[in-house]
Amino acid sequence: MARPRIKDVARHAGVSEKTVSNVINDYAHVSDRTRKVVREAIEQLGYRVNLAGRHLRRGRTGIIALVVPELDIPYFAELARHVIREAEQRSLTVLIHQSGADRAHELAALAGFGSAFVDGIILSPLALTADDLRDRAGAPPTVLLGELLEEGADHVAIDNERAAREATAHLIGLGRRAVLAVGGRDDSGLGTAEARTRGYRAALSEAGIAYDPAALLPVDSFRMPDGAEAVAVALRGGARPDALLCLNDQLALGALRALHEHGVRVPEDVAVIGFDDVEGGRFSVPTLSTVAPDKAAVAKVAVHLLQRRIEEATGANGVSEGPESGVLSPQDRIVDHRLVLRESTEGHERR
Repeated sequence: MARPRIKDVARHAGVSEKTVSNVINDYAHVSDRTRKVVREAIEQLGYRVNLAGRHLRRGRTGIIALVVPELDIPYFAELARHVIREAEQRSLTVLIHQSGADRAHELAALAGFGSAFVDGIILSPLALTADDLRDRAGAPPTVLLGELLEEGADHVAIDNERAAREATAHLIGLGRRAVLAVGGRDDSGLGTAEARTRGYRAALSEAGIAYDPAALLPVDSFRMPDGAEAVAVALRGGARPDALLCLNDQLALGALRALHEHGVRVPEDVAVIGFDDVEGGRFSVPTLSTVAPDKAAVAKVAVHLLQRRIEEATGANGVSEGPESGVLSPQDRIVDHRLVLRESTEGHERR
């Protein structure tokens, strides 16, 4: 049986094809009765909107790419779910690409994968430089996630420095003074880890605690085995922390395991806090205190900004927000975060 077309719906409902199109596109000036008749005809015939044809008529594919470093890092998997949900509400399809934090892969994504099959890109870069982002002639519209690398690009993030400062200040407020930063890095760079390290150091300074570079526990990657190994090495080396700020929840979950294996009680002996509020932290023993970024808001804002930029590129909206007519000014959006306090820090203050 042939797939029903818009003219079949019009004939079944006794209206014009234009009226059916107005109902499909939710045009306001259609009577409730007509709208009801057309929708019933659509349901009875099993008509489906040809989104591909609609997008192509507008000079688009209806496909956007989400590029993340690693899909098996729970934060990125959870973020992808929110991006897909938000895109579906805008009749967009999401292509997920894993860059592996490799510069060549991130550059390929930034260039649109060498073809025109995506309308735009949401990119979480780890290996790119500011120069890479400035040289984007002919590249598809792009929204960056994470720390800002280039001021001329649309960008969505939480205030990582402030969030780490608040998390560290909470640990200090519990009476903890020997706070180690698992995954901490030299804070002179522009990445997320560097921003969180700056927040950690700021909280120590505000509390009058001297910063010791040995309190930064480096990791090769931000996974549970890396967190466990970093903490185990520190304990075997004689470190006696009373709190750990872990720069993501995966590191924190690994740290919990290492502390357990060394007979260290959490939070009685060492309080632990992470970042990202991933599902695993709600089921660990003890449950994990964490900084919770509003992942749904990150996705919503990123997809919204990208859609605006795509419409600008295809001449679909005629918006004028920048100094030149029809040019949207770059947007730098900071979304909310909150401190979620659970068993790994709560109830054991030291005075």
